[in-house]
Amino acid sequence: MISAARKNCLRAATAKNLLNMKRIVYWLLTLSALTLRAAETTNSVTMNLTNQTERATFGGGCFWCAEAIYQMLPGVKSVASGYAGGSVPHPTYEQVCAGTTGHAEVIQVEFDPQKTSFAKILETFWDVHDPTTLNRQGADAGTQYRSIILYHSPAQKEAAEKSKAAAQKNFPKPIVTEIVPLITFHKAEDYHQNYFRSNPNQGYCRAVIRPKVEKFEKQLKAEKK
Repeated sequence: MISAARKNCLRAATAKNLLNMKRIVYWLLTLSALTLRAAETTNSVTMNLTNQTERATFGGGCFWCAEAIYQMLPGVKSVASGYAGGSVPHPTYEQVCAGTTGHAEVIQVEFDPQKTSFAKILETFWDVHDPTTLNRQGADAGTQYRSIILYHSPAQKEAAEKSKAAAQKNFPKPIVTEIVPLITFHKAEDYHQNYFRSNPNQGYCRAVIRPKVEKFEKQLKAEKK
């Protein structure tokens, strides 16, 4: 016969064992959850790094032309037309065209640095407009059409200055492109966005933009060979 005291001891030992088992199960579940969370965080960080993009902002005449060109450049995810470089907040197209805001017509390019570089963005910039004409591109005249690079970081500033010095060798006249910090990018009205693709038969698009687009298409094809 097992004494009452012995039974009590067994009951206490069994309860203690069950408690310890519950603790072990709890910690195993907690450890499993932490491991899963760490794996999810790692995957999230990796995905963010993979999907990370950069922005570049610059102007070289009519933003319709620049937008159409950069939409074709491999590695570019999006292009937005807008205004920057001036002092008037929330400017309208009419105000910028009047030349009283200090703003230039610019585009802001979002690109994947894994597929193209800021150096390539700048190289294309020098190729697709004339940076030696002050406040003018073709028939478009005024400070709103000036050549300008608005850098987002000290690294972009340094790259822009080096690129400008290198590009000067290709032009007989001095480059007049401004290199200034971006303060605020004001996105232009909706009807300016994706303009060439939305209005391919408009007079300005046929006469001015299409020849530039066709020339750039040939250049891209030649680079692939």
